[in-house]
Amino acid sequence: MEITPITITELNKYIKDKVAEDEFLQNVYVKGEISNFKNHYTGHMYFTLKDENSLIKCIMFKGYAERLKFMPRDGMKVVVFGTVSVFERDGVYQIYCKAMKEDGIGDLYTAYNELKQKLEKEGLFDQKYKKKIPFLPKRIGVLTSKTGAVIRDIINVSTRRNPNVYIRLLPVPVQGEGAGEKIADAIKLMNEKDLADVIIVARGGGSLEDLWPFNEEVVARAIFESRIPVISAVGHETDFTIADFVADLRAPTPSAAAELAVPEISKVEEMIRNYQNRYRLALKKNIDYMKLRYEKCMQSKAYKEPTQRINESYITIDNLIKNMINNMNNKMVIARTKFINNVSKLDALSPLKTLSRGYSIASKENKIVKSVKDLNTGDKISIRFSDGEKQAEVI
Repeated sequence: MEITPITITELNKYIKDKVAEDEFLQNVYVKGEISNFKNHYTGHMYFTLKDENSLIKCIMFKGYAERLKFMPRDGMKVVVFGTVSVFERDGVYQIYCKAMKEDGIGDLYTAYNELKQKLEKEGLFDQKYKKKIPFLPKRIGVLTSKTGAVIRDIINVSTRRNPNVYIRLLPVPVQGEGAGEKIADAIKLMNEKDLADVIIVARGGGSLEDLWPFNEEVVARAIFESRIPVISAVGHETDFTIADFVADLRAPTPSAAAELAVPEISKVEEMIRNYQNRYRLALKKNIDYMKLRYEKCMQSKAYKEPTQRINESYITIDNLIKNMINNMNNKMVIARTKFINNVSKLDALSPLKTLSRGYSIASKENKIVKSVKDLNTGDKISIRFSDGEKQAEVI
């Protein structure tokens, strides 16, 4: 008897129909913790619901998601109401959620918040402790898995932006038990051996559990104590870990971390050329200005006739001396005239002038005789003439 096989599509459809016939699966209430939550740009929500031992995929279409009064997130405990069905194309079953309500916060999310608050109080997130990323690092230390898209993206972006940069990969586990300690040890080794100018700690996206090593205290403290600047590039743009807050710089993706660490050499060269042009123009402007000043100096009288001002000063001095001599001569003439006038006046009043006209002066005992009453017979007197003096006796 020949057996006719069925197709995978037929098998998946058969299973889907069997599930659809089960009334219990049409309206189920399931509680669990959200993991790997994705809010799609279409408005649909995709996530995984899990407990201690199992997990199941869930989807909530836009029409139901718009009715939610809160935004679901990883680590949140919820109760969902919906229908279990099979997605034929992938052959997986999942819950098509119609409603959701909060049922507390998951243990991991609680631990995340507690550690975040603790480290924030200690100051590990303070901006004043952030180290500056070097402008042109020669060595980029990368801590991530040795296989996968992360290291390839970092290498491609870095070498494209600057072919001379050297990338030193230190492979570390990025998830699972013990990963945090190994990441912290790798950061310490990079510092002890001075293996890099800047360190990129990176991994791709994932659930809260997948990213948990980067939420461990040992990693946070290793980043904070690192002498080498650290760029954190963990998960997708919407994922935030403790490492992101402690790191000197956070990048939304590993590719973005490479862009932040490695400047594009062509733009640096263009910037240098712009500076050179600016300096060249500034130098030319200064030279032109100095030429103008030189030409102005060459045209000045001080350069063409340097002794002109001295000669003019000589002329001024000569004029002053001449004026001074003239003033002195004028004063001497005036003084001489005044002197002559005074002499003439004195001469006119002088007794000697009177004597020259034939008069004489009689004196007795050196006193001029002004009246006959001053003389007695027999007095000795002196008589002064213009040409001499004689003694006489009154008779």
